[in-house]
Amino acid sequence: MALNEKFIFDSNAAIHHRSIIETAMIRLVNVRSYEMGLHFCNGEFKGILRPGLHWFVNPLGKTQVDVVSQRDPWLVHEKLDLIVKSGKLTDRAIVIDLKDNQRGLVWVDGRFQRILGPGLYAYWTGVRTVRIETIDSHEVRLQHKDLKAVLCAPETCRVLDTCVINRYSCGVLYVDGEFVATVGPGKYAFWRDTAEAKLVEVDLREILADVSGQDVMTSDKVSLRLNVVVTYRIVDARRAVTATEDVRQAIYRETQLAVRAVVGGRELDAFLVDKGIVAEEINQSIRERATELGLEIVSVGIRDIILPGDMKDLMNKVTDAKKVAEANLIVRREETAAMRSQVNTARLLADNPTLMRMRELEVLERIASTGKLNIMLGEKGLADRIVNLL
Repeated sequence: MALNEKFIFDSNAAIHHRSIIETAMIRLVNVRSYEMGLHFCNGEFKGILRPGLHWFVNPLGKTQVDVVSQRDPWLVHEKLDLIVKSGKLTDRAIVIDLKDNQRGLVWVDGRFQRILGPGLYAYWTGVRTVRIETIDSHEVRLQHKDLKAVLCAPETCRVLDTCVINRYSCGVLYVDGEFVATVGPGKYAFWRDTAEAKLVEVDLREILADVSGQDVMTSDKVSLRLNVVVTYRIVDARRAVTATEDVRQAIYRETQLAVRAVVGGRELDAFLVDKGIVAEEINQSIRERATELGLEIVSVGIRDIILPGDMKDLMNKVTDAKKVAEANLIVRREETAAMRSQVNTARLLADNPTLMRMRELEVLERIASTGKLNIMLGEKGLADRIVNLL
């Protein structure tokens, strides 16, 4: 009698150890409490061996027993189809046959384990608690209450494409090139190899477009450079994605054309005086086109106006001349007002001699405050004679 220690490897590369005692006629198989024995004779499946010692008369070596562990609930065997068709797995395993349009979500002991593709599968139910959900992959998007757990599985990326839409954005979903829906922020998963799903993320926050360095000629042939700022936001995500290849570039070009049209129809002085009105006209000019692109214009402003060097010097000179003229005008106005006041005072003093004498006394009072006082008295008053007081 010979004792042979044998090791059997399953397709998961898990090693299951068992002791088999063989003689020329008899074979002994030991199945542990967490194992099952798959009994074959002449290549045909005969049944399942429960835990315990099993003796077989094996004169020609036609008996084969594969011992598999139920600790790994997935039953993998090259003759699984024969095992399933025998009906011997009833009440011992969950058998599921997934079609091309089906996928299986496997939960073991309440934890997600894997995603099954089309094919035949069997899971032991004796040691572990196994639950399998069948999903129709015709619904390209996978929606599940435990989607986060499903996406965390290591093999998920092989069968699912995932996409994350940030909280300040929305997503435009296309399946096989056709629009399906607009979705909000969140994490999304789509089955591979069933249809081509594409989720385009669209930022819904306000966007600042800096239309800078625009060389424009006014109607009076003055060249200048403008920097214009446009603030907008996307209000129709589907239209923003489908109406143009690049919505930002489209609104940039539209603003350029509007700036040239509005500023080019004005003279320089009128433009400089009415910058706010010019900005509003640019806003009105691009608003209709923005609506076609799924946008809403929030504001338009002219940030900088840059004139050529010679034009800047000329305008500085004009400004200086205007300021000088304004200063001269103010001086002349003040002089005229002073002369008019003096004429009125002289007329008043001429008509009232007493008031004239009082004016003379006021003058004498001011003079008396100095170190030397000269008084001239007249014939009828101060003008009749001169008195020197030292």
